[in-house]
Amino acid sequence: MLKHSTRRWLAGLGVAGAFVAASASPAVAAPTPAEALAAQGFDLYANNIIVAPGGPEKWVSLYSLVEQPLTDYTVTVDRSAVNGFAEVQNPGGPGSCTETTTVITCTVKDQQESGVRLLALTVLARDAAKAGQKGELTFTVTTPEAGTASFRSTITIGEGVDLVSEPLVYLDGAPGATVKTPLSVGNTGEKTAEDMVLFYFGSYGLAPKQRYENCEYTEEDFDAHAFACKIDVTLASGDGAKLDSSFGFAIPGDTWAPSEHYGFATWLTPADWEAFRAEVPTAGELGEKGTDGVLKLEPVEKPKAFARSAQTDVNPSNNETLLRLEVQGDQQADVVANGASVSAEVGKTVPVKVGFTNSGPAAINAGGDRGLYTLAVVTLPKGTTAVEAPETCADAEGEFGEDNGKPGAAVYTCFVDGVLGKGKTAEFPFSLKVTEPGSLAGSIELMHGGPDENLAKDLVPSNDVAKILVNAGGGGTGGGDGDGGGLPVTGQSTGLIAGLGALLLAVGVGGYLVAKRRRTRFVA
Repeated sequence: MLKHSTRRWLAGLGVAGAFVAASASPAVAAPTPAEALAAQGFDLYANNIIVAPGGPEKWVSLYSLVEQPLTDYTVTVDRSAVNGFAEVQNPGGPGSCTETTTVITCTVKDQQESGVRLLALTVLARDAAKAGQKGELTFTVTTPEAGTASFRSTITIGEGVDLVSEPLVYLDGAPGATVKTPLSVGNTGEKTAEDMVLFYFGSYGLAPKQRYENCEYTEEDFDAHAFACKIDVTLASGDGAKLDSSFGFAIPGDTWAPSEHYGFATWLTPADWEAFRAEVPTAGELGEKGTDGVLKLEPVEKPKAFARSAQTDVNPSNNETLLRLEVQGDQQADVVANGASVSAEVGKTVPVKVGFTNSGPAAINAGGDRGLYTLAVVTLPKGTTAVEAPETCADAEGEFGEDNGKPGAAVYTCFVDGVLGKGKTAEFPFSLKVTEPGSLAGSIELMHGGPDENLAKDLVPSNDVAKILVNAGGGGTGGGDGDGGGLPVTGQSTGLIAGLGALLLAVGVGGYLVAKRRRTRFVA
């Protein structure tokens, strides 16, 4: 997940979208990657960190903000401004890294499998470091392709605290129920903890009951739900507290049942939170605040024995809570394939829109250990050519996630990005050029799966196939709306395409389909 998230985060920083385009003149050759990189130049990024004496090691990672990874480069790291209070270690590893008291120099030659991360440095606070000390690491990267770029990263010494929480919380309820969830936090460190941030992300079945004024929310990219709450509190050593009684999760009424859903909550100091959200894409994208009052912590009489300088957690492994929700009941879904019928003259291009509708009652593509995930296999009519394809559809013979939106395929696999509730339709609009006359026929066939193949069943398999009909001839209309006009025409499933089942399972378990934004259109 982190590798995937890093790619998306780099894209979100405003990296240039493409290298310099070649001249339109046929006499001028397109630039090589090295020539394009030299014309573009490059930028760098490295994260800031906060460390404490006795606390864990942390890492500063240096990235090149380019689409074409650097293969030959030299990195110098000037650590003179932090040497007095922080130990910045020589990374060693591939390539040769040498060091003096103040400077680390690493040289990489002809690294064909290199990525955008150039260097990762381990940092520890020295035993004599004092809270409040800070300084900068200065990175300088020189490449034969694109010259030189520099960047500075800040290392801060924080006051060490130790926030702790229960490792596992069990919840249960039926679709539509509200589940009280008094998450707790304690302070087992020697220092008083001043303020904290609760960060949560979880699957569809664990939706926040209320949206608070001191919390920021998102429903994209990380999981079905994510939020962060900044809570004003003073927690002395040995004290504990729990969220007030208003806090809980609402199980959506269309949740697949029975099923299990999972969430993850962690308690962070404000300084650790700022460092975390600079590294994790969705944490940085949080922003919409709630209006349902202020979420608070209430003291507990006897804290559980859990397994104003900037503060940092010296043992972050014990402040995380896994939530497991068991959804009770019996609720699944019927997904219906939607075909199309259009007319066009030979040589003309016609829009054709296909897709599928969730007839409910349960939502699909909503996670959980038993929920249903649906893909569509679109076989275009022979005698037509796709000149435009949706980004949510990929050549069935190509690489899923890399060939999305590629025209010219005969068969496409199409997916939905996100939850599809009852009554919602996923649409896949194609533009087809008619190359042969006659009554041309293709199909859309639905494929279903999930983490538990025995339980993730479509309620009515007989409507999982629909026809795609193109009436091609000299007397045609030359166009069509692609909406079907009385179709879909359903039939029996003709079987799975090889390898699609494994892909479907990976989609269901991973929760991410492709790294880029999609354009699937959802309609009521």
